[in-house]
Amino acid sequence: MPLPDSTDVFVIGGGPAGLAAAIAARRRGFDVTVADCSAPPIDKACGEGIMPNGIAAARALGIDLSLAGGVPFRGIRFREGQTSVEAAFPHGCGLGLRRTALHRLMVDCAEAAGVTLVWNARVTGLPENGAIADGCKVRARWIVGADGGHSPVRRWAGLDACHRDSRRYGSRRHYRAAAANGLMEIHWGQGCQLYITPVGASEICVVLVSRDPHLRLDDALPQFPEVARRVAAAGPSTLERGGISASRRLKAVCRGNVALVGDASGSVDVITGEGLCLLFQQAVALAGALAADDLGAYQAAHRRIGRRPEFMSRLMLLMDASGRLRDRAIRAMASRPRLFAHMLAMHVGELSPSAFAIDGLALGWQMLTL
Repeated sequence: MPLPDSTDVFVIGGGPAGLAAAIAARRRGFDVTVADCSAPPIDKACGEGIMPNGIAAARALGIDLSLAGGVPFRGIRFREGQTSVEAAFPHGCGLGLRRTALHRLMVDCAEAAGVTLVWNARVTGLPENGAIADGCKVRARWIVGADGGHSPVRRWAGLDACHRDSRRYGSRRHYRAAAANGLMEIHWGQGCQLYITPVGASEICVVLVSRDPHLRLDDALPQFPEVARRVAAAGPSTLERGGISASRRLKAVCRGNVALVGDASGSVDVITGEGLCLLFQQAVALAGALAADDLGAYQAAHRRIGRRPEFMSRLMLLMDASGRLRDRAIRAMASRPRLFAHMLAMHVGELSPSAFAIDGLALGWQMLTL
């Protein structure tokens, strides 16, 4: 569609974050335009696993993720060496869904909601009360930056200042193999993890994440002999694709008439699997703030939405940084699986961190006695 001369809400970035923000704003009655320099379906190297709370957050936007296909998974398994522990989600299932299938569904939902979608449009600046797209000014009451971790909108709005900014590096490849027991698997190695998510009846998504920007899947697989045998027998169904997993908390996510959502507004490490849930929740909060003409309310809601995922990210990255701590923690949880089940419940928002405190003490004691 052509760019309009004006719109209530101009969303820069047409990935899941931008589409979620657009759908939420449209449901509040705003005239919404989304512009992106790419065209659907937009892919991204990610784990492609959506937690149950992410599915619920999408449903609050009117998006039924099951319509995109995908494969349910009932819980998560941690494994290091010969030690493993697993637990089911307290309620419902997660969903393994190819990123391209997710994007197609969200594009369809945005179109059905009446969002104006403009693809292959390049935004180059933010003059007063609008944006420059393909050399023309589009007047807008609100600007939403949903243009990813390297967000130009964030830079143009002067919102780059952050409290924390660290990075890890990942690569993703799909294989023609069935999932193991309906679980998402996290295999821990020295300085890296493998995430295995079922995304089809006979297809899995394998993601490597590490602090080494040069490490690739084929280099890391010898650390995980069982996984290496599985994928060697299956064979790849896609090429390897790389990306950056950032842990970033900004000092502010809005200024003037500009607000940021998704990775543009900060992010938690991919180890949490919470990226999509966060952006769905942020979209709802932003739409409410726009309707109230109060971006300060969005700033407060954004900080509140991020607290639990940030806590889980720090906890998981601590296990990544210390092999000895990780070994003791996984062995302790394997000996008392209830602790892992409660940690998973906290991870998906079914148990508060304060309620988990007693379990945390029990886990610490178990680690000391191993």
